Formats: sequence, C-alpha cells, structure tokens
Amino acid sequence: MSTTENLRVAVVGAGAMGSDHVRRITSTIAGADVVAVVDPDTGRATAAAEKAPGAITAASFEDALGATDVDAVIVATPGFLHEPVLVPAIERGLAVLCEKPLTTSAEDSLRIVELEQASSERPRIQVGFMRRFDKGYQELRALRESGANGALLALHHAHRNPTTPPNFSESMLIHDSVIHEIDIIPFLTGEPIVAVEVKKPRRNSLAPVDLPEPQFVLFTTESGTMAIVEINVNAQFGYQVTTDAVFESGVAYIGRETTMNVVSAGVSGQGVTPSFVERFGAAYDEEVQRWVDAARTGGIDGPSAWDGYTASVVAEVAVRAQQSGALEHVTYATAKPAFYGATTDAAASALAGA
Repeated sequence: MSTTENLRVAVVGAGAMGSDHVRRITSTIAGADVVAVVDPDTGRATAAAEKAPGAITAASFEDALGATDVDAVIVATPGFLHEPVLVPAIERGLAVLCEKPLTTSAEDSLRIVELEQASSERPRIQVGFMRRFDKGYQELRALRESGANGALLALHHAHRNPTTPPNFSESMLIHDSVIHEIDIIPFLTGEPIVAVEVKKPRRNSLAPVDLPEPQFVLFTTESGTMAIVEINVNAQFGYQVTTDAVFESGVAYIGRETTMNVVSAGVSGQGVTPSFVERFGAAYDEEVQRWVDAARTGGIDGPSAWDGYTASVVAEVAVRAQQSGALEHVTYATAKPAFYGATTDAAASALAGA
C-alpha cells in the first residue's frame, strides 16, 4: 500500500478489547481507518461499528474479506479462536496485531511461526503484549541495559485484579494473567526463561471456591536472575500491576505512582486504578500507533510471533508446575530463526533446548 494512504483495518472480535480498539483507531490513532468489525454476535458488532463511521459488520473474517478491501487485521477474539483468523491473514499478506496469547498452545504457535516464515519475507504479525509500550517498563529496561546499578539480580512482580469473571479456572491464572509477566521478564532481562515453579500460599476465602489463589510463580532466566510473580485476582480493591527490580547497587520500582498521593489528617492515601484500561491506556495507544506506522511500510514494531511462541511454551510449563508443585524446566523446539532478528549467544543454548 502507499505510505500516503490510511491502513484499512478489520477488527475481529467486538468484545471489550475489540470495541476499545475500534474506538482507539477512530479517535486517537493516525494513519488508519476501521473498515470492518467482525463478530458473530450481530448486536455486539453493530455497537462497536458505530464508533467507526463507514465500517461494515460481518459475522466472519472471510465474509469481511469478501465484502471490503482490507490491509490489516486486529485479532481480539478469545485465544482459542486466534488461529482461524491468523492463517488466512498470513496467506493474504495482511499486517496483523494479535492480542495475547498468539494461540492457546505452543504447538499451534510454532505452526503460526513456521507459516509466517514460509509466506513472507519479513515478520507481519505483532503480538499484543502492550506492557512493552508502558513508560515504566521501558525505563526499567533502559536502566538494566545502562549498567548504572550493576547486574539485575531479581524482579518482584505483583499482578492484582479486583475479581474474576465466572468460570475462571486455575490454568487461566497463567494463560490470561501471568502471560504478561512471561513476556515482560525476557523483555526486561534480555534473557529467556529456563525454569518455572509455582507456590500456593493460604487461599483467599473471597475467591471462587474452586480457584486456589493467590499464587506465586517463580521464573528463572538463563543467567540465574529470578522473577517472582504474585498473581492475585480477587484482591477486591482494584487493578494493580507493579514491578520492583533488585540490582547489585540499587532497587527500582514502577507501577505504584499512578495517581497523586495525598497526606491529610495523619493518613497517607493514593488511588488505585479500577481496571487495565486506566492502568495501561497510554501503553495501548502507543502500541497501536507504532503498529500502524510499521504496518504501512510492511513491518512490525513490537513483539513478534516468535515472542508469542516462546510465551506459549513457558505458559504450558507454568501450568505443569501448578499441577506438579515441582520445579519445571523450559525447553524450546528450535533456536530463534534469523527471520525474527538476532538473539544473544547466551540465549541460544536455552532456545535450542539445551
């Protein structure tokens, strides 16, 4: 497409995330237009399409492709429905922004990686790990890369939600929530995750009776840096995501200073964001704008399908660790293909399953 033309985007999935992307592209993002909203629920598709004047609605991605010209697709369906959209998008050479996870299994994700390499000269799929676009995480990564405080020794992550929706299962703690930390840990450390262990403290009585949480997920990277994730999804008080980074000669904190801290009448207080929309709204805007800018020139500017694959591998091992209570080691089916850019020598052995 011409770089002077707007990217014609189909949004597949008109739930909360897809609808928000329709709004975002129409009202906030430059260089793109939503031309189609796809959802089998006609009412939901229509409601989302009202935010994008001129957009058509369709019950399936295939119907949308047959009804209008599309340059790119945002995949915002539940994870188990990603692959049926990704395959035709890859085959047609469309730019893709796929919400996490890439797919719901490592095997399926590897198949997408292989199909993308066979179908394109360079990556066209960007995965929606939006935390990489958050200012705090970017600053923390830059601090580690600078070496100003020595080596990064450990990370403490807290991932807290007020409540869970109905039928939220134990494995979803990993696949729907901790998956973000699974991506951000390599982003911050510059290394692959090579081992996982899960610890289960005293159960929160306010959680659903069949959901043992909170849990602590312990990840180890190639150099021995450990990342401890508290996943706590019935914390009641709001949505909170924080990270503390322990360096050899300092500690850095992000995620706490989201609102003003008021000290009055002997009490210090700070507001807590009610949902991910408020906490990461700016990161979503940055993510989508950079994806649009890159897609207009035939590339991506963020996590690739390879990153989606490695996250799927680690998530499967983490679920195994939930069930076994043991330290579980992570191996990957192949080293990172040159198609996705260089990887470090230190990471190569782990990525090859050594």
